[in-house]
Amino acid sequence: QVPLVESGGGSVQAGGSLRLSCVWSQFSYERPCIAWFREAPGKERDMVAAMETRDGTTFYADSVKGRFTVSQDNLKNTIYLQMNSLKPDDTAIYYCARKSAFFPCDIVSNYGSWGQGTQVTVSS
Repeated sequence: QVPLVESGGGSVQAGGSLRLSCVWSQFSYERPCIAWFREAPGKERDMVAAMETRDGTTFYADSVKGRFTVSQDNLKNTIYLQMNSLKPDDTAIYYCARKSAFFPCDIVSNYGSWGQGTQVTVSS
């Protein structure tokens, strides 16, 4: 597996902002899909956003559209998730994951490499 390392989680009050980072390793010429997932206690792991790093195309879950933004720094192989207007329902462990861009980036399946996760807690 190719490592991914997340950082940037923390605790914030509702309405606040956080920015998560995901550093991914490039081992070939391929530019992968990188996605952000989250898993809240007692719930399934859901995709919240994804990016096709080759061309910067982004995808968002309806629950975060207009509040979360994915961006990338190509020189650093880093994907960012800017989270604004946070709500208590956004509380979860956030993971970044990668898969080959041969597959559609906005489809949940085939994400096979995962980071260790970072906790985001939003208090009311």
